[in-house]
Amino acid sequence: MKKRALISVSDKTGIIEFTKELIELGYEIISTGGTAKKLSDAGLNVIGISEITNFPECLDGRVKTLHPSIHAGLLAIRKNENHMNQLKELNIDTIDIVVVNLYPFKETILKDGVTREEAIENIDIGGPTMLRSAAKNYEGVTVIVDPTDYIKVIDEIKNNGIVSVDTNFYLSGKVFEHTSHYDTLIANYMKKERNDNSFSNTITMTFEKVQEMRYGENPHQKAAFYKEVGNIKGYLTDAKQLHGKELSFNNINDTNGALELLKEFNEPTIVACKHANPCGVGSDDNIYDAYLKAYKADPVSIFGGIVVSNREIDESTAEEINKIFIEIIVAPSFTDKAIEILTQKKNIRILVLENILTKQSDDSYDFKKVGGGLLIQTVDNMMLPEADLKVVTKRHPTAKEMADMLFGWKIVKYVKSNGIAITKDRQSIGIGPGQVNRVWAAKQAIEHGIEHLGAVSLKGAAIASDAFFPFADSVEEAIKAGITCIIQPGGSIRDQESIDLCDKHDVTMIFTNMRHFKH
Repeated sequence: MKKRALISVSDKTGIIEFTKELIELGYEIISTGGTAKKLSDAGLNVIGISEITNFPECLDGRVKTLHPSIHAGLLAIRKNENHMNQLKELNIDTIDIVVVNLYPFKETILKDGVTREEAIENIDIGGPTMLRSAAKNYEGVTVIVDPTDYIKVIDEIKNNGIVSVDTNFYLSGKVFEHTSHYDTLIANYMKKERNDNSFSNTITMTFEKVQEMRYGENPHQKAAFYKEVGNIKGYLTDAKQLHGKELSFNNINDTNGALELLKEFNEPTIVACKHANPCGVGSDDNIYDAYLKAYKADPVSIFGGIVVSNREIDESTAEEINKIFIEIIVAPSFTDKAIEILTQKKNIRILVLENILTKQSDDSYDFKKVGGGLLIQTVDNMMLPEADLKVVTKRHPTAKEMADMLFGWKIVKYVKSNGIAITKDRQSIGIGPGQVNRVWAAKQAIEHGIEHLGAVSLKGAAIASDAFFPFADSVEEAIKAGITCIIQPGGSIRDQESIDLCDKHDVTMIFTNMRHFKH
């Protein structure tokens, strides 16, 4: 029986060369539409699909391969004598190789101005059906969705006369990954078109690999980096690396944390980050002074850390950065002189990220993997409901105190809970992240401020807490340090104790009525 291959591809990379090899190995080629034309134009002998089905392509090409002459030839179990006899009675020949990749649905929906009608028309029906039929019958059929597998298949046929069952099983698995990815894109597109933000009874997600990683959080863990499908702007999947080694698992996680905080600031701002927690934040009228503020806030922790900027890095800022070891610097742009200075250090990673202030949409999801399951929530895109801000003390804040508190509130939103941030004059003074009780976080932030900027830096500063103070002990520590204004969500049954303590010392306190836990 003559060997036959059915070829119908959207991605035509390498298809002419592969088809030539198959013909030389004795295969007949069946093809459809644009693929058949491309192969014929290359001088290759192709049998049209209608010659096999004895039925014309119809409905503008919507129906071509959905026919028993195709699917019986794919699904017949070669070792099953009854199946093979039925094929003979029906005058149907087997199909031994299927090469199919699908209508460009992803490319279609990512185009600007695409209509729903255009998107729906690019949902492939016959392609996935053929792929699934061929993949199910992997012991008798070789099925290819990825052009990088052409060489492997040709080499095995040349060397062994057939493709091994092991290889076919591997290719079959790739098919179901491919069709699952494709179907998930369609389902997610339709959900988005319906503006449906509900949590379905089942959830299917799909991501595309950016790179393999040397290891994960620790050297004994395997890892890879995947990206969402779509025109995602302002995040590391969209960054261009100009210099340095590949980013590691921890680099990506930590830099993402820094970027999330940076997106809260419109004025020139630098965020320095270590282990996904901010260690220094500075804003000013120019990026050079903003960097100096971020550095001086914690010159110890910034060493070996990550620096992200929402303005171009210029020569003077680059010179300051180069005075210490920085793992990664991310900015929307760099001057030529800044690049020349920074690249003097071979190990620094330099990344350009346009649209650096673009945030995730409100309907984006945040995931936390737990044993045996997955927690899903919408992203925390809110900062505070300003209409609900409530001064709960006798003294109201000055304009400067209000600015310092709001600056601190932006920072503490991205500090791991229990989190405290102390701020003054658009600079972080001390940050206390991830403590098991709030007073420890407050003490840590105060100690850091005194250690790096001196006790005077806390006089008149603001303190922000990501959740309410359960007791007045944290407030007492803040007042002893000279802090004059406090911003916190409120809501503790002991709130009045904190309020009374503030009133006693002429300290102002604001309740936001919103918390920002970050675990």
